Amino acid sequence: MKNLKHFKKIKDYHELANLAAPKHPLISLIDYSQVKYPSNIRDIRWKQDYYTIGLKRNVAHKLFYGQQEYDFDEGILTFVAPNQIMNLSKNPNINNHTPSGWLLLVHPDFLWNTSLTKKINQYDFFEYTLNEALFLSEKEEQTLLDLLKNIEHEYLFNIDDFSQKIVVSHLELLLNYADRFYNRQFITRKISNHKILIQLEQILADYFKDDHLIINGIPSVLNVANRLNLSPNYLSNMLKSLTGQSTQQHIHDKLIEKAKEQLSTTPLSVSEIAYNLGFEYPASLTKIFKNKTDLSPIEFRKKYN
Repeated sequence: MKNLKHFKKIKDYHELANLAAPKHPLISLIDYSQVKYPSNIRDIRWKQDYYTIGLKRNVAHKLFYGQQEYDFDEGILTFVAPNQIMNLSKNPNINNHTPSGWLLLVHPDFLWNTSLTKKINQYDFFEYTLNEALFLSEKEEQTLLDLLKNIEHEYLFNIDDFSQKIVVSHLELLLNYADRFYNRQFITRKISNHKILIQLEQILADYFKDDHLIINGIPSVLNVANRLNLSPNYLSNMLKSLTGQSTQQHIHDKLIEKAKEQLSTTPLSVSEIAYNLGFEYPASLTKIFKNKTDLSPIEFRKKYN
């Protein structure tokens, strides 16, 4: 069992990485080429109380974050929220390359009473895992690097009544650019995303076979996303970019298809159909059915029988 360390302060990570103490207690931009982990780093897990935005290349470690892992042999941008548990393992794709990149650590206390106090948690990519890392073009990477350096310059050299506001403004702009680049990634990776859509259809088809719904209930978005090795938010965002519907809406569409089939081809009551489809209460089926078709199940049966 790996040791679990709790990094409450940014200086705790600096100590782990054998770096000088941070110049500011609540925010730090780290040159990743200067990071020197201890020899037992693969035996350590840690939980942190701050946000991390990382842009790294040629890193000799894989980062395990949640149930997934990040591989940094390519330059990718990653986001880690507070209270996540992480650990490192060897990256077999990297041999004797000098790691490079940047880590921005931001403690929530730095954001207190600013525009990002609550808004930062609305950026879905802080919940994204391996398959949802952000791959950047050279131009996009340079845009974010410029913002990172602006943030560093402001908190190092311009400490006054305006410095926090200006740093937060740069940070918010960085997050908004990342949001834009993620949406670009959804579009430019359409071939891969269409494969995921096909896999989703097969997964839902499996759920709706035989007595699966009666035994296991309606599949949750989390269950479906886990089977695709994606986070729920990323899957829903990807589906919306392709189809205009979230994962939950796709699941509901399948339920309504099955309900229509049973309403039009069997004498089963609405309650029996609801039970067959995994609903605990018939009223739940009726509500979803009416939202999707503007008809109640009974009205549908009368109209089409």
